[in-house]
Amino acid sequence: MGQLTQITDAVFETEISGDTPVLVDFWAEWCGPCRMVAPVLEQIAVEQSGRIRIVKLNVDENQHTPMHFGVTGIPTMILFKDGQMVERIVGFLPKPQLLKRLEPHLPAVEATEAARKTA
Repeated sequence: MGQLTQITDAVFETEISGDTPVLVDFWAEWCGPCRMVAPVLEQIAVEQSGRIRIVKLNVDENQHTPMHFGVTGIPTMILFKDGQMVERIVGFLPKPQLLKRLEPHLPAVEATEAARKTA
């Protein structure tokens, strides 16, 4: 499994504005629960490729975006669809519970398969 893309305040708006839903993981290196959720997010990124993009934003290095979205505890994961926040998850969740929260906001599997075939 590859590393998730690290983003910064400078590229945040560009990163969340595409057609594919984007989950932003607000994290820090010193955060134990953040380290626990990282492999879960990597698995989801691979398994749900085409349905969701997952990116990480280090709150110690990028303070504007977390402040703008009221991130006061980490890990906080915010799902954006068409540039708009549609789901907010605070704290570690096991993979099944995390997928349950994300699934209603993701495109149908059939739609992503059809898009891949026409690409």
